[in-house]
Parts: sequence; structure tokens; C-alpha cells
Amino acid sequence: MTLTTPAGARVVGTTHLPRYDEDAAPAVPRGSLGRMTVDDKFVRIGSWVSAFGMAWLVTQQLLPLPGLAWFVITWFGFGLFVTAVTAAMTGGLVDVRDRLAGAILTAGAVVVGAALVSAMVFVVMRGWRPLLHLNFYLDDMSGVGPKDPFDRGGIAHAIVGSLMQLGIAIAITLPLGIGTAVFMTEVGGRFARIVRTVVEAMTALPSIVAGLFIYTTFIVALGFPRSGLAASLAIAVMMLPIIARAADVVLRVVPDGLREASLALGASRWKTVWTVVLPTARPGLATACILGVARGIGETSPVLLTSGAAPFLVTSPTDGVMNSLPLFIYTTVRSGEPNAITRAFAAATVLMAIVLILFITARLVARPRRTKSRRGRRSRPAVDLVMADPLVEMGPVQPAARTEENP
Repeated sequence: MTLTTPAGARVVGTTHLPRYDEDAAPAVPRGSLGRMTVDDKFVRIGSWVSAFGMAWLVTQQLLPLPGLAWFVITWFGFGLFVTAVTAAMTGGLVDVRDRLAGAILTAGAVVVGAALVSAMVFVVMRGWRPLLHLNFYLDDMSGVGPKDPFDRGGIAHAIVGSLMQLGIAIAITLPLGIGTAVFMTEVGGRFARIVRTVVEAMTALPSIVAGLFIYTTFIVALGFPRSGLAASLAIAVMMLPIIARAADVVLRVVPDGLREASLALGASRWKTVWTVVLPTARPGLATACILGVARGIGETSPVLLTSGAAPFLVTSPTDGVMNSLPLFIYTTVRSGEPNAITRAFAAATVLMAIVLILFITARLVARPRRTKSRRGRRSRPAVDLVMADPLVEMGPVQPAARTEENP
């Protein structure tokens, strides 16, 4: 260490290197900012447990508020109150707001999850009996009445029709939707603003309007019969704005630095989009596709106007009327017979299972690839960073202090 005095003389001091104390206690690891300590968990859980007791005391003992709904509402109110009080005891106003916001968001997520789970459980419980018969998946409804038992008939024609219509709609909307999003994001300009406005307006398009559009243009004006192809076009009209809007949002998230780096290396705009932008946004694009599929596979009114319902299996999308799962559910429930209604709930269960399978498949396909380690490579032995430090074996360096005058 060299010091410069005001007089101009340089003083060379002593440099001390750090030494490790092997007998010292290990350092306490620092807690993560997003991880709660044991005390925080106890306070938060205890707040809601105490609120549970107060809600039971108020609704069951003090006030005439019977029923589960009043108990849940009172519990939530007391929970927010106790959470705010405990947060104020250990922190300031910012902590109180943070705890309240977290509690409200968590409650909202629980409500949405409970609604989804209850709907799925209700559908499965109402339609589980036909699901136990193999003919329900392999046969159609030719010659089967609404009062017939569950060992006769099935929904094979509706499953094939839904998958065929959905496949044609995806083949139409996926390139058009992603291409529209690329045009709006990468090209821009005045026309891109018009396209974005039209896409946003079509997002809220009623499904019956899409069915009427295909019916008047494809069936009435052009003279094509009602078929699975017409239903696919109607579903594609419903899916296209969803995919384009979601893909536009995903492509905007891609950092501009990636585009600039590709262009700086001499790549063209198209090459940059194809090799940099789209692979980076692949998981988000898969989610956009799933959103469009979820919107299109459950539509009934466009299919009702454009394809019609048939109780037999149709394997060609241009051979005439073709049934689908939503249309089968609609026509079966209208009969009013208990067995038919149970079949409709079973078909709804199969429809939910198909959507879940398509979602999982899309996520697996769009998952980023992992680099594989080289085969036969020996793993390196673990290195003790403390004992391998050369400073441990070195003692303090103490050179003699000397003073040098400036010439």
C-alpha cells in the first residue's frame, strides 16, 4: 500500500493478506427476499386461524347468520383485519398494504381454482357411468335412441368430427395468425395499425356472427353444402383473432437486443425473424395456439349453422353433415331423457380431457431443448474452495517501510 503525503514523499506501508479461521463457526446463510421465515409463516397462518375462530363465534353464536356463505365472508373479513393488525405490529404501512394485497390476490386465486375444480367434478360425477363402457368411445349413435342403455351407442363420430374440424381450423389459423402477429410487430406502419385494430375488434366477435358469415358466404353464396369443412372455416374465424392477438403480445416481449445482434451480424430481416424471434417466443406462441384451440373446440352455434348434426360416422369433411362434441352435447341435452343427459355429461368430460391433452402436448412440443452432456465424460472432483485458496497457506507480507523522496 503506497501513501502520498502532502509534502510529496511516498510511504510504503504493510500489506496484510486475509487468513481463514478454521475454528470459526460457519456463516449463517442469508435468507432469500421471496422466502418467508418461520416467524412469518407462523404469523400469517395464525392470523387466518384466529380469524376462523372469530368467524365461527360471530356467525354461529352471536349473530343469526347461518350458512356456509356468511361464514366464508365473515372469515375473509376477519382474516384481512387480523393480517393488517399483525403486519402493523411488525412493520409499517408498506408491510400492511403488501400483506393485504397478497391476501386478496390469494383469495381470488382460490376462488377461481375452486370454481374450476367444482365445475370439472360436477361434470365428471354426472357423466361417469357411460365412461365405463368401451362402446362409448368406439361406436356412434346410429339406431340408438335417447332411452337406450349405456352399453349401446357412443360418441366416436363426434370425437372424429371435432378433431377433424379442429385440425383443419388449426392448419388455417396457425400460419395466418402468427404471420399477422409478425407483420404487426416486425413490419409496422400505418397498415399494421389498421390490422391491429381489426384483430382487436374481431376478438370480441360473437360466435353466432362467425357462423352466419360462413353460412352466407360459403353455403348460400358459393353453393357448398353444409359439411365439416364449412364448420372448420367458422371455427377458424373464431380462432384467428385470438391467436393473432396473443402472438402479437408474445412477440413484443422478445428483447430488441436479439434482433439488433442478428442484424448486426449481417442477417436479413426475414432470417432474423425465422431464426431468432420465433424460436425465442416459441413457448408463448404455443400458449397462443392453445388459447385459440380452447375457444374453437367448444363452439356450438357456428357448427350448428354450418355442419349440422349426424348420428353416424363421417370421415370426409366434404361429404355432408358432420357431428362434433359440442353439437352432440347440445342435441343430446335437448331430448330431456335422463340417459341422454348423462351421455351429454360424459361427452363433456371427454371434451375436457381432449383439451387437456392438447394443452400438455403443445407445452411439451414448445418446451426449450436441453443440452445433453457428453457421454463418457468423467465428472470433475469437487474442489474445496476454502482449502484450495493459496492465501490460506500464506502468511502476512510485511515488507520494511521506507520513505522515498521525490527527485
